[in-house]
Amino acid sequence: MKRRNFKFMVASLVVVMTAGIFAGCSSKTATKTTPETKTEALSGSITAAGSTALQPLAELGAKDFLVKNPGATVNVQGGGSGTGLTLVSEGSAEVGNSDIYAKDKTGIDAAALKDNKVCVIGFAAVTNPKAKVENLTKQQLIDIFTGKIKNWKEVGGADIKITIINRTKSSGTRASFVKYGLDGKQEATGLTQDSSGSVKQAVKATDGAISYLALSYFADAANKEGLTVLKLDGIEANAENISTDKYKIWSYEHMYTKGEATGITKAFIAYMLSDEMKANIVKLGYIPMADMKATRD
Repeated sequence: MKRRNFKFMVASLVVVMTAGIFAGCSSKTATKTTPETKTEALSGSITAAGSTALQPLAELGAKDFLVKNPGATVNVQGGGSGTGLTLVSEGSAEVGNSDIYAKDKTGIDAAALKDNKVCVIGFAAVTNPKAKVENLTKQQLIDIFTGKIKNWKEVGGADIKITIINRTKSSGTRASFVKYGLDGKQEATGLTQDSSGSVKQAVKATDGAISYLALSYFADAANKEGLTVLKLDGIEANAENISTDKYKIWSYEHMYTKGEATGITKAFIAYMLSDEMKANIVKLGYIPMADMKATRD
């Protein structure tokens, strides 16, 4: 009788211990799937506005970002760098896209903004092909845009009147071109366009026209059709020459936020700076920050 009771007690202990082991395993599995360890999905909407030079990259980045975050929306708008800086300062946009430093824009409290440099872009003078000019010295460029040279035949081109097409005063492209291409000289009065895209079309449509565009607007051969991209002092505006500062007309592309970015804004800027975006940066004619050998303030 005692032997039978002893066997029953051993069997009971085995059952209890086995149940405890399974209970422990179940508890560890549950820990791995607790809500605290899950990543919260992004949702909501932000606006990134400003530079039309940066706009092609910002639009592509936003498109790819939304594929990965279908609950989020990034509205990309142009308007010029000055507009972008004003909107982000006022809180009307979460991101202010700019070709210029906030400190260089009158009326902007640069100390209140966080600078995120996402890449570099070069700018080049472009003409209608009927001008029959492919290269200018820097002095010739300055003399054309200040109105001293009025006909293309004065620089070895066709006998056609020069028509200057400028951007509006809020344009970072204009500010960068004037600063680095014209040594700060005041441009002569000409036609005015409010975006890089409209400048491109106006130059194509106007015999004798000259203006300036970011390299992102003719990143491949098809986009150059109807335009002549001018060399400056024999130096081509390309990534190699810009990265070493051999070609001087370039600027950083900034994505400013009001203070430190949070939520969707933080995630979007992080994506724009990611290795995943590098191929798109190069494809669209921009230069990744990591590829720059030269720097400037």
